[in-house]
Amino acid sequence: MRFSVTIPAYKGKYLRECIDSVLAQTFADFELVIVNDASPDDLDCIVKSYHDERIRYYVNDTNCGAVNVVDNWNKCLSYAKGEYIICMGDDDRLLPDALMVYDTLIKQRPGLAVYHGWTELIDQESKGFDMQLPRPEFESAYALILHHWTNGRQYIGDFVFHTESLRRRGGFMKLPLAWGSDNITAVIAASQGRDGKTGIANTQSMVFQYRVNPLSISSSGSMQVKMDTIGKERNWYSQFLSEPCDKPEDEKIRRKLVSELPHYFQLKYIYCIADDMPHGHAVGKLFHWLRHGKQYGLSKSSVLYAFFIYLKHKARKPE
Repeated sequence: MRFSVTIPAYKGKYLRECIDSVLAQTFADFELVIVNDASPDDLDCIVKSYHDERIRYYVNDTNCGAVNVVDNWNKCLSYAKGEYIICMGDDDRLLPDALMVYDTLIKQRPGLAVYHGWTELIDQESKGFDMQLPRPEFESAYALILHHWTNGRQYIGDFVFHTESLRRRGGFMKLPLAWGSDNITAVIAASQGRDGKTGIANTQSMVFQYRVNPLSISSSGSMQVKMDTIGKERNWYSQFLSEPCDKPEDEKIRRKLVSELPHYFQLKYIYCIADDMPHGHAVGKLFHWLRHGKQYGLSKSSVLYAFFIYLKHKARKPE
C-alpha cells in the first residue's frame, strides 16, 4: 500500500468534511486510519456512517489529552500499513489530487524520508483566505528551518513521511501541545535522510488545506506549559545547530540560523505572552509578566512590546 492517511481525531465538528476529502482522492492506493482519542463527541456515529473498506477505525481507552496529543499521532503511526504516512488534523482537508501529486513527487525524488505539500489556509466556513509561500522543489534540512523561521506556518498535515524510517527514529517528536513537534520531526527526517539521501522535496501545487479556528490545540493550554515548551524547542534547535555542516551552502545557512535563534525564540515568547492578555485582565497579566518574564530571558521592554501587540490586535477587532 502506498499511503496511510491518518486522522488523530477528537473534535466532531469538521470530521465528516475531513473524511470526505480523503475518500475523494483521485489516487486509489491508500488507507484511512482514524484514531478516536476518547472524545466526548459522538465520533462513532460519524465514522460508522461510512461503509468504505479503506477506513480503519480505533478508539483509545483513555484520552491522551492536549498536552500529550503527539501520543495519538504515534498511535496512528503504529497502525499505519502504508509505505508513506500523512497525519492530518480532524478539521483539515486534502485537495482531491493530493495523493496523486505526492506519488508523482516521490517518483521524481525517490529515497527521501520526508516530503512537503503546499498548503492553503481555510476559515471556519471552509473558505480559503491565505496560503503558504511557494517553495523550491528541493531543500536541505537547514533551508527547511530557515523557511519556517522566516515565513512560518507549517503544519503536521503538510508533511508526508516514509513510514518505516519514521518508526525507526521513534516516531513523531513529542513536545507538549505538539508545539514544534511537526517541524522538528520534519527536520530530523530531512537531516538524517533515508538510503543515503537527505533533504526534503516540496510539491509545486497545492495539496492540503489547514483550518484556522479557535478550537485548535495551539489555541488552548496552560501558559506555563506553552512557555516551557518554547524553551524545550529552543534547546533542541540550539543543539541541532551546534555542529558545522559539510556542504558550504548549508554551513552558511546554519550560521545565519545560529545568529537568529535568540531573536526568533524571544519573539515566540513575546507573542505567546501577547496571547495571554485577554480583555479585562490585560493589565494584571502585564504586571505578572513584568515580574516573571526574566525567567524566560525577557526584559521589561520585551514584555511591554507584548502588551503593545495585544493592544494593536484588540484595536483591529470589531466591537
